[in-house]
Amino acid sequence: MRIKILSDSTCDLSAALVAQYDIGIVPLIVMKAGEEFLDGATITPQQIFDHVAAGGDLCSTAARSVGTYEEIFEKYAREYDGVLHVNIGSAFSSSYQNACIAAGGFDNVRVVDSQNLSTGQGLVVLKACELAKTAASLDELKAELDAFTPKVEASFLLDRLDYMVKGGRCSMVAALGANLLNLKPCIEVKDGKMVVVKKYRGHYDKCLTSYVRDRLENREDLDGGILFVTKTPVAEKCYSAVMEAVKTYGHFQHVYETDAGCTVSCHCGPGTLGVLFVRK
Repeated sequence: MRIKILSDSTCDLSAALVAQYDIGIVPLIVMKAGEEFLDGATITPQQIFDHVAAGGDLCSTAARSVGTYEEIFEKYAREYDGVLHVNIGSAFSSSYQNACIAAGGFDNVRVVDSQNLSTGQGLVVLKACELAKTAASLDELKAELDAFTPKVEASFLLDRLDYMVKGGRCSMVAALGANLLNLKPCIEVKDGKMVVVKKYRGHYDKCLTSYVRDRLENREDLDGGILFVTKTPVAEKCYSAVMEAVKTYGHFQHVYETDAGCTVSCHCGPGTLGVLFVRK
């Protein structure tokens, strides 16, 4: 059975991985200064950072329409026996709802709610590519992925809170207190939603080392296949500290570095880094 795997651009997989697995990418919408752009196609994270640094308002993201998904599904539904699309988590965007409505018009299209974002979603996409090779049916493939998604562990450590404040996700008072105490919040995806699970204190590179250790040390429940180090721009010493900690505390067959796309960049800003992987 020939199955085409698609995903929203929010999966943050590198161009090399997208090409290797022949994944179809649907870019989500980014709004900047009242203009509409397409994530990764007509706008980049650096352009978002430059716009905000120059005094512009935060950019925002929006889902693709039902009609857009219908057009994309129609193209691949004709070429393949089946099409499976992995969406950004339904709690983060109406993309999943729109894709499901669009898929209702096709017998050979299924949609999976990744319950995640960034390379947390990307891990679901790569699992779909693996399972699609031997799947007997689309329904079997979807069922396996629905069982897999809760096993993805996704989190990020933030060095700065100004994007969160501007976006209304953190009060100015809370941000001031965090800055005065030199606190770095760890945000984790739990039950399809992002929550603050811990706050680290000190210089960002030291906090990152502690964060990676807390995530990986003495974990017997980890899959050990793939780990993503996904980031917006961070200092080289911070990245080096993370990679050294991953080497010390983690034992993964593949460690991929990826740059966070426009969705994470819009809401978290520069100085954001996460390690994302799968539990058994």
